[in-house]
Formats: sequence, C-alpha cells, structure tokens
Amino acid sequence: MRKLETMEEFNELKNDGKHVFMFSADWCPDCRIIEPILPEIENEYSEYTFIYVDRDQFIDVCIEHDIFGIPSFLGYEDGKETGRFVSKDRKTKEEIQEFMNSLSK
Repeated sequence: MRKLETMEEFNELKNDGKHVFMFSADWCPDCRIIEPILPEIENEYSEYTFIYVDRDQFIDVCIEHDIFGIPSFLGYEDGKETGRFVSKDRKTKEEIQEFMNSLSK
C-alpha cells in the first residue's frame, strides 16, 4: 500500500481516479490486526489505488473529512466521495469487503 506523502498529493489523488484512503497509525492495535488481509483486499479490488494515510501526520485531513476513529476508509472517484467506513471499531475482512462492494454501486 502506497503511503501518502503530502497534503497536495491527497488532493491530487482524490480528484483523479479511483482511490481508497486508509486512515491508520503505527500505534493502533486494531490497524495492525487488519494488516495481514490488506494485500488480499488490494488484489481483489485492483481497480482502486489504496493509499495509507498516517493519522498523526495528516491530522488536518482527518479533521477536514470527519475521520475520528481508526482504522477508517474513505473512497473517492474523480473528486467525488463514493463511500466511507469510518468508526473507531475493529474492522473484519468481511466488513471491509462489504464497504468496497458498496463503492462500485
């Protein structure tokens, strides 16, 4: 998963193409639990580019997009938010797949 480097990059990516931004942090235990399944999710939904957004590094992005719990996911296609899976709860593989499937509708 590619890691977000700058705020400018976030704005460029969300406005061009199909992206899923995963908000996370190194210290987040629920984020570490889903780490092993993420490559499988990325392969299954290869029409999306997955971007890791470090919550601590990009707190302004989190505030601007109402991301107050991690791990959380935000889908964008060509500048339009297509879906969000935002909560402080632990996510299961099935819940993430359900979220991804909801983006293609």
